[in-house]
Amino acid sequence: MNSYDIVIGLEIHVALITKSKFFCGCSTSFGAPPNSQCCPICLGLPGTLPLMNEKAVEYGTKAGLALGCTIHHYSRFDRKNYFYPDLPKAYQITQDAFPLCTNGFLEYYVDDQLFRTEITRIHLEEEAGKLIHSGQSIVDSEYSLVDYNRAGIPLIEIVTAPDIRNPKQARLFLEQLRLLMRYIGVSDTKMEEGSLRCDANISLKPAGSSVLGTKVEIKNLNSFRALERALEYEAKRQSQVLQRGDLVRQESRTWDERLGKTMSMRSKGDAPDYRIFPEPDLPPLNLDPVWVELIAANIPELPLERLRRLEGDYGLSRYEGTFLVNYPEFCELFFQVVEQGLEARSVVNFLMGDYARLAREQGHLSAERIAELLSLVAEGTINHNQAKEVLDSLFSTTRSPREIVEERGLKVVGDPSLLVPVIKDVLEQHPDLVARVQEGETRLLGFFVGQIIRATQGKADPEVVNELLRRELGNKS
Repeated sequence: MNSYDIVIGLEIHVALITKSKFFCGCSTSFGAPPNSQCCPICLGLPGTLPLMNEKAVEYGTKAGLALGCTIHHYSRFDRKNYFYPDLPKAYQITQDAFPLCTNGFLEYYVDDQLFRTEITRIHLEEEAGKLIHSGQSIVDSEYSLVDYNRAGIPLIEIVTAPDIRNPKQARLFLEQLRLLMRYIGVSDTKMEEGSLRCDANISLKPAGSSVLGTKVEIKNLNSFRALERALEYEAKRQSQVLQRGDLVRQESRTWDERLGKTMSMRSKGDAPDYRIFPEPDLPPLNLDPVWVELIAANIPELPLERLRRLEGDYGLSRYEGTFLVNYPEFCELFFQVVEQGLEARSVVNFLMGDYARLAREQGHLSAERIAELLSLVAEGTINHNQAKEVLDSLFSTTRSPREIVEERGLKVVGDPSLLVPVIKDVLEQHPDLVARVQEGETRLLGFFVGQIIRATQGKADPEVVNELLRRELGNKS
C-alpha cells in the first residue's frame, strides 16, 4: 500500500427532522406499520402536485451555514428520473445544477492533528422508499418488499471533495459531521433508522502523483464501523489489482458486513441515464437574505468551537473536552456546576467517573445536587469514597447530599484525639511491621494507613492519618 496514495470522497444523506414530508403532509415518524404513512402526492399518483415544506429549506440552510457554505439565494429543483422499486414516482425531486449551498468545510481532529475537509455542495432532495430484503443483503436475496413510508422525507445530501486520505480519517470526519448535525438540531442522525447514510468514493493513485486513479463507489454504508472497514477492504483490494498489472474497474459496490468485503453491484456501463431536467411543478427557491441572516444568528455554539473554549477557558485536556463535546447533556451540566464556584477539573473528573455510568442508566441529577456533593468533598466534610456512597443514594432519594451525609454519619474524621487511639491500637497489633518501617521500609506506611482507615469504617482523613502515623512511629524509635 505504501506505493499508492488513497483518495476518498464522501456523499452523506441526512434526513431532516421535519414533522411532515418534503412535498406533502404525511408524517415522518419512524416505526409506523409499512405503507401507512403515504398519500397520493408522495406516491406520485396522477393529478397530484407537490407543496414545499419551508422547515426543510430552513434546516438545509442552517446546515450549510454551520458548515461555512455559501448560501445561494436562488436555487432550483430538478427531476432525477430512474426506475427502481423504492421510487414510486419513477423520479426523485432533487437539486442538480443549482444547489442550495456550495463551498463549505468541516474541521476535525485525527490523533490530535487538525484536519479540514472541503464540502463541495449541499443540496435538498426527497428520500426514496425502503427495500426490505429476504436475505442478508440485496446481493443474496430471493425477493424484496417495499415500504413507502420513507418516500418523500426531506434530505440534504452533503458532498465532500476527494481530500480524505485514509479510512480512519473518513470515519472521524463522519462522526464529527454527525455531531454537528445534532448540535444544530436539523436531524436525529440515527444511523440504525436510516437518518444518516453514507456512500464512499475511493481510488488509489501512485504515491505523490497528481493524477487520480479509477474511482469505485461503495453504497449505503450505515455505520461508522462499516465505513472504515469497507474502505480498508477496498483500498487493499484495489492495491492488489494494480500490483497484478490489471486495471481497477469503475463500478458501484456494496459492503457485506457478514463476509467483511465489498461486492460488485453494477459497472459504469450499467449506470442509469438519469435524464435530469428542471422540476416543472415547483418554482425556484428565492430566499430572503434577512431570513437567512436570522437563521445564521440562531446557530448555537458548534462542537469544535466548544472544544476550544473548554480547553482555553477551563484548562481541560483534549480527552476531557472531547468527552463533554461528544455528550452535550454532560457538557451543559459541567457549565452549570462550574458556575456555582466548583473547580473545573474536579467537576469533569466527577462527570466522567461513576456519575457517567449511573446517569446513563438512571438519568441525570440536577446541577444543584451535584454542586452540593462536590462542595462537601472540597471542604473536607467527606472523602471521595464517601462521595461515591452519597452519589449512589442521590439517584434513589430526593434528599440533598448534605442530608444524606448527616443521616448516615459519613463525615470525615480528622480530629487527632479520635484518631491517635486508633493508630496506636493498629501499631500495637503489628510490632514486627513497625520495626521494619523504622529500619527503612517506608513502603509499609501504606499498609498502616489502609488498616487505620478500615478501622474507622472509611471515615478517617488520609492526610491527617499520614501525619499522625509518622509522628507515632517517630515516638516509638
